[in-house]
Amino acid sequence: MKRIYLDYASTTPVDKRVFEAMKPYFSDDFENASALYSGAQKTKQAIEKSRNSIAKFLNCSADEVVFTSGGTESDNMAIFGCLKKFKKGHIITSVIEHPAVLEPIKELEKQGFDVSYLKPDKSGIISVKQVKDALQCDTLLVSIMYANNEIGTIQPIAEIAKVIERERKNRKLKIKNEKLKIIVPIIFHTDACQAAGYLDMNVVDLGIDLLTFNGSKIYAPKGIGVLYIRQGIKIAPMILGGSQEMDLRAGTENVPSIVGLGKAVSIISENDAKKEQKLRDYLIKHLLKFKNVKLNGSTNRLPNNINISVGGVEGESVVLYLDRKGVEIATGSACSSKSLEPSRVITSIADDETAHSSLRITLGRFTTRAELDIFLKEFKDSVEKLREMSAV
Repeated sequence: MKRIYLDYASTTPVDKRVFEAMKPYFSDDFENASALYSGAQKTKQAIEKSRNSIAKFLNCSADEVVFTSGGTESDNMAIFGCLKKFKKGHIITSVIEHPAVLEPIKELEKQGFDVSYLKPDKSGIISVKQVKDALQCDTLLVSIMYANNEIGTIQPIAEIAKVIERERKNRKLKIKNEKLKIIVPIIFHTDACQAAGYLDMNVVDLGIDLLTFNGSKIYAPKGIGVLYIRQGIKIAPMILGGSQEMDLRAGTENVPSIVGLGKAVSIISENDAKKEQKLRDYLIKHLLKFKNVKLNGSTNRLPNNINISVGGVEGESVVLYLDRKGVEIATGSACSSKSLEPSRVITSIADDETAHSSLRITLGRFTTRAELDIFLKEFKDSVEKLREMSAV
């Protein structure tokens, strides 16, 4: 059975071009990049070439790019790293963040930090005004994701950054006028793991201080990610024991994956996004023809994302039925798939029934119209059977 994969938001296959770029660094050019001999210097150069490629992708300096093991580590490093020297203070985030952001923040809350959890509107958007109204004189960190991993909604990151910059200027004026000796910093972080293959990643235009993305969402290997750290932002290291990554992340570098990530960002194409958006719109049009099917989230969403709720059935049942037919979709974030609780993201914009019946279908570089037509047929059959069983 040829399987149809429609869960690209969870992870992507490694592009063959990426794999070819990685191959020499497994067994041929395998030396430790920290050594002094020529073979090691070759691997070191490969790392720096990839770092430069990513810096170009982000429009930043190469020394602002830190390699990590993935999005989760990058998020943890950003949040814990920038707040390590503080014992208390205020944090702003949203209830629809990825667990890699929410769990570290909840841990800091237990330690005494005050947290404002912003709720999205019914379309899944956090407004600029919400962030502005939540700012306090002791706000240290704002962490709002660029694009949501479940419903694909795109947040107004650049506009939020402008509000934060105005707050910084106000604090500097207050310090000057009141002749105080210290100024409380305010740092803006965004988790851009879902956005990386589709949205503008120019950190200057976005006005971001810290940005996270990973390889497994852009056809690079799992286990590799990036934390962009704007020059001047101080981050405490979380892993000690070596001087790698500007003394911020100790450990022998994962050279093949670093090379793969550099190649992956270099082959990101607007044509892929346009093709996926066209297929997405085709699929949404046909899905909404089915009885009691509705779209979750804003129309301002990622080009590859579809999140629907199917009345009269549970999302997990549809996933399992389709899996038997060779079609792979999801109910929400793969990181939360073992939980029996309804999607936290969907319950923030709708009721529990809608959340329990939600499905996430995400397209990718290798998705075809023919695959979507097969999916639509199998989806129709599965939902009809499940509704019959439910009625009984």
